[in-house]
Amino acid sequence: QVQFVESGGGLVQPGGSLRLSCQTSRSKTMLSINTMAWYRQAPGKQRELVASITNGGRTNYSDAVKGRFTISRDNAKNMVYLQLDSLKPEDTAVYYCNADYQGRRLIATMKGYDYWGQGTQVTVSS
Repeated sequence: QVQFVESGGGLVQPGGSLRLSCQTSRSKTMLSINTMAWYRQAPGKQRELVASITNGGRTNYSDAVKGRFTISRDNAKNMVYLQLDSLKPEDTAVYYCNADYQGRRLIATMKGYDYWGQGTQVTVSS
């Protein structure tokens, strides 16, 4: 079974920091997935890719968060993290962890639908 449980969101002032965590399930499907990612969806907007990380630790970031967010993973603990620094009001969104596009297609093959966890709300406001 594949499952993602996100946590760590909250209300923070502009310039503040948060650390998001994602507990992933231990399964054969997850062992087949190389790249994990964090996405976000702001009200009235499409979900967007924020950052990704391969099993080997190679990272990529969207231009909107580059230099402010840091993605990491602990494969032994089945955890993926997103450190959010220098937060801005436009970072307000529900944040989700999931596999990259290829991984999500594999999960969808197993589950029969495009699976997403419940996400964690990040609100940046003074």
